[in-house]
Amino acid sequence: MATEAIFTSLRLRSSPSLEAFLTTTVDLSDVSLVRTLASVSAELVSCFRSVRFSFQRRNARSLLRKIEVLLVLFEYLADDSGSVSSTAVMCFNEIYIFLHRSKLLLQYCAQSSKLWLLLQTPSLSDFFHYLNRDISILLDVIPFNSLHLSDDIREQIELLHQQATKSTTTLFVDRNDESLRQRFYTFLNGFENGEIPNTDELRSFFVEKLGIKDPKSCRDEIEFLEEQISNHDCDDLEPSRSVVNAFLAITRYCMFSLFAFEDGLDWSIIENSKKQRKCLVAEEIVETFTTLPKDFVCSISLSLMKDPVIVSTTGQTYDRSSIVRWFEEGHSTCPKTGQKLVDSSCIVPNRALRELITRWCAATEFGESPEEESPAWVMQTRASMEATKATVLILIQHLAGESELAQVVSAREIRLLSKTVRERGELIAEAGAIPRLVRLLKSQNSVAQEQSVTAMLNLSVCECELNKSLVMEENDCLESIVSVLASGLTLEARGNAAATLYCLSTVHEYKKRIANAVGCIESLVLLSQNGKPRGRKDAINALSGIWRDPDNHSKMINSGGVLALVKALVDEDEAVAERAVVVLAVVANNSLGAETIGREESAMAGLIELMRCGTPRGKENAVATLLHLCVNGGAVVVEKVVRAPALTGLTQNVLRTGTDRGRRNATSLLGLFLNGCENTAMMRSGNREGSLETHVSLPPISVPVSVL
Repeated sequence: MATEAIFTSLRLRSSPSLEAFLTTTVDLSDVSLVRTLASVSAELVSCFRSVRFSFQRRNARSLLRKIEVLLVLFEYLADDSGSVSSTAVMCFNEIYIFLHRSKLLLQYCAQSSKLWLLLQTPSLSDFFHYLNRDISILLDVIPFNSLHLSDDIREQIELLHQQATKSTTTLFVDRNDESLRQRFYTFLNGFENGEIPNTDELRSFFVEKLGIKDPKSCRDEIEFLEEQISNHDCDDLEPSRSVVNAFLAITRYCMFSLFAFEDGLDWSIIENSKKQRKCLVAEEIVETFTTLPKDFVCSISLSLMKDPVIVSTTGQTYDRSSIVRWFEEGHSTCPKTGQKLVDSSCIVPNRALRELITRWCAATEFGESPEEESPAWVMQTRASMEATKATVLILIQHLAGESELAQVVSAREIRLLSKTVRERGELIAEAGAIPRLVRLLKSQNSVAQEQSVTAMLNLSVCECELNKSLVMEENDCLESIVSVLASGLTLEARGNAAATLYCLSTVHEYKKRIANAVGCIESLVLLSQNGKPRGRKDAINALSGIWRDPDNHSKMINSGGVLALVKALVDEDEAVAERAVVVLAVVANNSLGAETIGREESAMAGLIELMRCGTPRGKENAVATLLHLCVNGGAVVVEKVVRAPALTGLTQNVLRTGTDRGRRNATSLLGLFLNGCENTAMMRSGNREGSLETHVSLPPISVPVSVL
């Protein structure tokens, strides 16, 4: 796939490195330069001579013919042993840049999707015009008299010069390309007015005119448009993201309305939903790197960055979570440069690096790539919503059908549609998708079950309480979700079931119903211990949601929910342990919960280990949990805390390096250590809760749930 590099290169006229074409370094001077230009020209002609361009055909062929003439020139000069003047060398360096841009533009036209090229017709025509202008200017200034050219070579160059000069006076836009582009916009206008275009018209355009003849090619078009929406940082290119999003929705509708639903589809396509996309960047990265690139590593955490951001004041890049934590710890300087910073508002997303990291992870199969950013910020036009609504109705029809493959495809599409924009989730739920998805939750096909429960999760994540109400009120839906949680066919399905329950538990009146579902808490306990890291976190989140209803406290304790949180303190995954301590701090804020935690011998050891080896935020949450235990857990718990080995020194470390909140909690906890005996005596005298006047400060609990 082509990238936005074409736009940057053509607009900023940045000089490319030689390695863009060659694998070895060559001195760009005199004869070596001429030979390099001959090699590059030959490569371009060889690569693109037989390419059948879908659009910009005339512009591309014209550019290639110009490069062919340059190839003849450079091959002639390469065979000539004579030296080249310094003026000619300067001009040839500019031609090298011209060839670099030509390669990018030709790659872009050869590898981009048909619909994207169609939408970019005006811009791409401009870029070809820029290149014609550049070569015309270069041919004006090259000192051909000093090159001692033969007559036939000189004649070809002069003819090329005339053609290039003539082409600079008029911008050429292919009439057929522009006509198709305008027709595409008529479909957009139709959906904008609430009118679905005639199927025959859509077939004529997509199948006959564009050659998009099967679901696979249509899917490729959709994926390409999705990447453009994700990759563009701003709307300085036409069309804007919102317009591209509308065209994307129209194309998705066409895929299901024009083609037989199962044509070109098989289980391998559905199962491999995270397939590696073939793109130039990924291929180059695979060949270049064998270890984790240092530029992808955050200098604070020394880990692969998931959300790289730039400190605008100094230009340094860090992982967002690391630099935010750095500021929360009270630091006011750049970690690398030491330069004074105002506040955390000086960080901005480094989307280009994020894209490189994502593609490198996909290309090398290195761990998990950074989670894709949900493009919820894309403005939904009426056209996109109308096209999505029409698509959803088709999908729901197939969900109700008998074909298992069609059901899975529909569930997958609903999952993808519901993950991006809130309005889509509401539309899908209101259209009647939930009863159909419940049916698939009981499927014995692992792919069908996983797609349906993930779609249910995405619909539940929606902030609209109507979606959650439709899920909870649907007959047998809650029980089916709990069944997937308990005995789902994949760990991913079980984890997503837990995440769904957490989302539903954010509505207070549902907490008790979820807790009372047969086997729910017990299944969450098992998943918190045996699931994948993400699934374990989702299970802990769900237990947290259930605990927040006081009527569920006894059931949580008796079913082993609190014990599971204590065990999670020593989880091998740091994120799971840190999530567990946050939830334990909430549990310990209740006397019954504090006493239950205090009875577990492993609780104190887990909290101390987290204070010793955890992140700064984990240490602060451990201090808050200990303080809650002392305030609410009774004399026995206070005595355990006060006598815990090394705890005083660890708490003092938080007092020195923590945030304001962490220092307040550490001060209160140290006060208990200094007066341990007196406090213990007071506790034993029966004034358990009133004897400790401490201030416990906890961060607001906010658990983000990613749509999948």
